[in-house]
Amino acid sequence: MRPRRWSSVPLVLALVTSTMSAQTKTVAERLGLPADTKLLILHADDLGVAHSVNAASFDALDKGAVSSASIMMPTPWVTEVATYAKQHPNADLGLHLTLTSEWLTYRWGSVESKDKVPSLLDTTGTFPSDVPPVVARAKPAEVERELRAQVARAMALGIRPTHLDSHMGTLFTTPELIATYVKVAHDYHLPFLGMKTSPFGGTPMPVSPKDVLVDAVVIAGPEVPRDQWKAFYVNAISTLKPGLTEMIVHLGHDDAELQAVTVDHEPYGSAWRQRDYDVVTSAEFKKALQDNKVRLVTYRELQRLTQ
Repeated sequence: MRPRRWSSVPLVLALVTSTMSAQTKTVAERLGLPADTKLLILHADDLGVAHSVNAASFDALDKGAVSSASIMMPTPWVTEVATYAKQHPNADLGLHLTLTSEWLTYRWGSVESKDKVPSLLDTTGTFPSDVPPVVARAKPAEVERELRAQVARAMALGIRPTHLDSHMGTLFTTPELIATYVKVAHDYHLPFLGMKTSPFGGTPMPVSPKDVLVDAVVIAGPEVPRDQWKAFYVNAISTLKPGLTEMIVHLGHDDAELQAVTVDHEPYGSAWRQRDYDVVTSAEFKKALQDNKVRLVTYRELQRLTQ
């Protein structure tokens, strides 16, 4: 069966309504900026999956082409990310909390001992390839155990995460998973990816008044024509509204390693990630950010607002 990304969530956008009406200042004002500033977290997902993904993401971080990234702790190349994190202590690196393993021949499982999280694993001992089996079988207590194990492993490797988010949007799908996600973030005093409102409705997020939630999420989906890739992103920048937006990209080099990792799966695959890398490092994209007066921000900056 071919894995699918975001197929069951309606996307990370299914993060939901909060009770933030009491918050009188905008995020920009809380950061000491004009209230109508266009803030953008330009965020690279999936660090740790492969050397190719790491290399492209590190290069984009070093160039300032992205402002933030997140790490999948169960993946094979995560120790390379830990080395980078130690060498770049100011890099904005969060954790892409992972409960799925979507590639056909390239698999990973839990960080926690398998006997402690059996409801999270399939018959091969790895995470399921898509979100519905997680929703159907995962026990909330075991989900929490695994999420905490992923945070603990990051810290043991010398990574000091700046935020949390969710691979394939798995943790945004049910009230129990949402509550577990927010609880772990609060316990570690970390900001997390969440939206103020959702066009899809859903369960209110159990947030606190200090939590910083985004107004919108931008992500290229399979519906974007491959020959209009740059136009999609440039248009997204030109239509950005004041407030806090997160743009999620998936970076990589279209090489033999990443082609093997993402075999038989074009969406979010090797060529896809090369296109994302080419766009965010391009002069046209940088010019669009400047022309539209977009201010790149990091979760590290937002973290100071949540303390």
